[in-house]
Amino acid sequence: MKFLVRWCIDWPQSVARHLMWLGPLFARLVVGWVFLWSGWGKLNNLSQVTENFVGWGIPFPHFFTPLTSGIEFFGGLFLLLGLYTRISAGALGVTMIVAIKSAKWADVDSLETLLGFDETAYLALFLWLAIAGPGVVSLDYLLQRRYGHAEVQNADGSVRSATDSRSV
Repeated sequence: MKFLVRWCIDWPQSVARHLMWLGPLFARLVVGWVFLWSGWGKLNNLSQVTENFVGWGIPFPHFFTPLTSGIEFFGGLFLLLGLYTRISAGALGVTMIVAIKSAKWADVDSLETLLGFDETAYLALFLWLAIAGPGVVSLDYLLQRRYGHAEVQNADGSVRSATDSRSV
């Protein structure tokens, strides 16, 4: 049993400790790219998106269409840069909740259906980014390090100051 713990838990954890920067970076790049272009498309087709919002029963569609489109565009851009990551991920998470409730809810007949939506997967990523943060390869990290108090979470869950002499 000790052998299994070492090879199946300890060793992957040791490897992951060196790659902790990669998860948030990859997540930010993927969803940032998707939402940057989704928002851009909506901003360039506001009349059609407004009609969709009306059909889904979203109140004040002429207000919420450009707002949502802007959140997607700028939220995606900020995620790509790792700037205002927690705020952007939170705002985009709210848009996913609204999208599920307004455009997809009629299709939900089981938990499997709900969890199978792309919007649910995006919501999970946004929730993770809003809680875990952008990682060390981000403008947020650089700004915190220069002007604030940046902390880094180690693989074991402990937190240390980014100004520690230990490598990141």
